[in-house]
Amino acid sequence: MADSLVVFTPRAERDAAENLGEFIAMSRSQLTIFGAGLRFNDMAWDVTGTTQLKARGKNRVRICFSTQETVDDILPTQMAEPFVSFAKAYVRYMQGMRPTKNPAFRVTALRALDAAFRKSGHLIPVMMDGDTFNRAARIIVERLSGATAYRVGSQLELIARFMSEHRLTVIPLSWRSPINRPIDSVRVGQEFDKRRNEKMPSRAALEALPKTFYMATQPNDVMFSSIAAILCSAPDRINEVLLLTENCEVYDKTSSGKDVYGLRWQPAKGADPMVKWIIPSMAPVVAEAVTKIRHLTAGARRIAQWYELNPEKLYLPQHLEYLRNQEFLTVDELQQVILLDEGAASFARLWCSANGVLLIKNGREVCARFADVERAAIALLPVGFPLLNTEMGLKFSEALIVVRRNELHSAKGTFGCVIEPVTINQVNTALGTRSGHGVESMFGRLGFTEPDGSYIRVSTHQFRHYLNTLAQAGGMSQLDIAKWSGRVDVRQNEVYDHVSADQMVAKIRESIGDESHMFGPLAKLPKIIPISRDEFARLKIPTAHTTDFGFCVHDYTMMPCDRHADCINCNEHVCVKGDEGKALMVKRRLQDAQELLAHAEAATMKGYYGADRWMEHHKKTVQRLTQLTEILDNPAVPAGSVIQLADVPVVSWGIEQALEDRVAVDRHSATNLLGAADHRRLKGMEND
Repeated sequence: MADSLVVFTPRAERDAAENLGEFIAMSRSQLTIFGAGLRFNDMAWDVTGTTQLKARGKNRVRICFSTQETVDDILPTQMAEPFVSFAKAYVRYMQGMRPTKNPAFRVTALRALDAAFRKSGHLIPVMMDGDTFNRAARIIVERLSGATAYRVGSQLELIARFMSEHRLTVIPLSWRSPINRPIDSVRVGQEFDKRRNEKMPSRAALEALPKTFYMATQPNDVMFSSIAAILCSAPDRINEVLLLTENCEVYDKTSSGKDVYGLRWQPAKGADPMVKWIIPSMAPVVAEAVTKIRHLTAGARRIAQWYELNPEKLYLPQHLEYLRNQEFLTVDELQQVILLDEGAASFARLWCSANGVLLIKNGREVCARFADVERAAIALLPVGFPLLNTEMGLKFSEALIVVRRNELHSAKGTFGCVIEPVTINQVNTALGTRSGHGVESMFGRLGFTEPDGSYIRVSTHQFRHYLNTLAQAGGMSQLDIAKWSGRVDVRQNEVYDHVSADQMVAKIRESIGDESHMFGPLAKLPKIIPISRDEFARLKIPTAHTTDFGFCVHDYTMMPCDRHADCINCNEHVCVKGDEGKALMVKRRLQDAQELLAHAEAATMKGYYGADRWMEHHKKTVQRLTQLTEILDNPAVPAGSVIQLADVPVVSWGIEQALEDRVAVDRHSATNLLGAADHRRLKGMEND
């Protein structure tokens, strides 16, 4: 795409209107992004041939420049001029400068800006200002929610920056999106439970999946239950599964001689190709799933290979090869050529009508020319054939998951000479996402429901959230989770972490008294303790909530927190090794504390009143942060270890404070019953 780029350079002496006109003219006539033959004036651009979306199947990729109000209408209305020309020019230009596989967020931001611009009463886009963009941001927040609104708001900010940098507005524009990234770190309450349930498969779904896998006999159930089995083995994206190669399996041995099994993956979001090793308990299941899929899709790969070698010849099974030498095919022969199995008697005639094949009389028979049938059938091959994915260079003949046309459809006849990819929508439909609209899922076909009788619904991405949450709860390091999931940035782990507050508390409680997983005062239990370890842990850790560095286990039922925002100097604060995001926060805080200590020391040298107390405080903070950093960086400390720093004079733990208060009261009562001499003896004041 780079060879078709033309960089727009505004002229300082021109006004904004001239720059805008020049930009639109350049994008319209000089760019070849989305193809040199792009019909710029059309409301909808078909960019299927120039946009690589994974697992889209036969679906066309279109960019529609409709208004915000009519975007969901059957006949939408195009944005008005001159804004729509700017929107089209911007989308085409930015696709060259900052390519995206899915321009939907970019276009959604432009729709909101168009709606705000029309309400402003201005006639030309150069009159847009910060107020226009603020109004657009409010429209986005009203129509969208959460992460989607944030992402569209980010695109709106890019539009503002682009217009400012290229002098496309009369008034200098410096605008930032007010839509903040949604914070979903709260792990208690109905909102967290709802968010967790939406992103995780239900218990009924998890129990039904293995039964479905072993009960499946129909091609569609075999395919989709096998795909689900693979998704349950590692946190994979569905488009990564659909792009597995036929020879994806890897067998190896560990240094100790144990057999290991894995799959070759091409991560979808920038990580390097990898082999994901499957845990021993799941390895036989995944191997069986791959075998089932390979057996089911062998015929489609054979057809794909034929067309790679014979791109202009119709594929015929061996027993029909004799038909290749005939000029005409009867209706019955045509049906045998197109369909794998016998279909409806009317199929051949309907197929010819739909695909432009002329039926003619040949004597007493109704026939079609073999050449016409051949041309029409070859035209039905997937867009981009022989490549299933251009970026990977993956051919249909090399892919694990490719089927004959309609092979996974429960009602339509399977084609014997045409292939197609399996799409994300097909997988999600099989998992029940459209059950509410009357489309039967594999769970419904095999008789599985939720306990209340409702449909089981699972999306492919829920498996990824589920496995990431299991890894978080199990103490796997953030780096390992990111690598296992095929992520480039470990910060993306947070989105998939749905460990509940109860699970966090349980993890910390389990570490109490275990010196291999707990570091600090709680690593060692008192030598004489009249209650069980579990009861002691429940008393010590009544609750927990997350902080920037770890978790606070203060019991707020006993007293308020007296160290607000100074968690690092509190011994009711614990950290868990393996969370790279929190470890990075600790290191940044250490750098800040060192700078503050230097300032405090300088102020103390100058004799500023009170500076010496701040210097001592910052010394203690630096000391504790250094100690914590050393533990987190120590390879001898395993990931998942709970770390509690000691030696800080703080209010005692809730249960201990209550006991100490009771002892003090009892002691005071006892001394009141003693005489003065006895009182002096108790205090060591009696003179012999």
